[in-house]
This record gives sequence, structure tokens and C-alpha cells, in this order.
Amino acid sequence: MNFLVIGALLVIILYSFGFAVTLWREKNKIGSIAVNFLCLLMAVLPFFSYFK
Repeated sequence: MNFLVIGALLVIILYSFGFAVTLWREKNKIGSIAVNFLCLLMAVLPFFSYFK
């Protein structure tokens, strides 16, 4: 079950990071930084709740 959760989380993070790259290319730097920060939070927060 943990592999399924980690896989889904990884797919969501990669998709969001791709969106941040698209925002960066469209000269929306603030939005890209915000999405990158959310990607970082998505990568870290599950270790405090789900994988505890």
C-alpha cells in the first residue's frame, strides 16, 4: 500500500513541477516560485502524517 501512495504522490509532484516550469517559461516567476514551494510541501508533509 505504501508503494501505491508513494507512486501517486510522485506523479502529482512531477506534474506540479512541470506546471511550475511552464509558468516560469511564460514569465510568471512569482507563480512558479509558489508552485515550487507547494511541490516541496507535498514532498515533505506526508512524512509527518501518513508515514509516521
